[in-house]
Amino acid sequence: MAELKSAMEEHMELMADLVQKLSSELRSGLRPAYENFIGFFHAIDWKEPWLMGLGAFHVVLLLVVFISRRNTNFQMFLFLLTLAGVYFAENLNTFLRKNWGSFSGQNYFDPSGVFMSVLWSGPLLVNAMIILINTLFSLCYMIVKWKRAELRHRARAASSKQD
Repeated sequence: MAELKSAMEEHMELMADLVQKLSSELRSGLRPAYENFIGFFHAIDWKEPWLMGLGAFHVVLLLVVFISRRNTNFQMFLFLLTLAGVYFAENLNTFLRKNWGSFSGQNYFDPSGVFMSVLWSGPLLVNAMIILINTLFSLCYMIVKWKRAELRHRARAASSKQD
């Protein structure tokens, strides 16, 4: 019984410590995350041509996603292409880490792939989510259209039987 009581007290102390840490983090707010983001943003030389090209690529891809929103087959191609880009991001990061000197002023390609995740995979995933949401809306519209056609067909069939 004493072991159970000590285990419960130990558990309560652990829970109190976790609650205290959580409340102190909540009191600090988003300030540390904001400071980390600003530090990350300022560590990058945005005037490098390849970074401007990467940004232009993502903007053009986003425009293509919006312009082609009515073409479901092309959207599925883009969806698979963006997901393939995310899938191969680790291999691309490894390749770029080995060859960064030929195109960049500094090595952004750390072994954990933070830079690639933020500036390559992040925008690709946003595009993939936009395509997915658009496809779901298109499918919902198609289901409604199909159901209306089915109801019209049934109404015509019922009215022809009555005649």
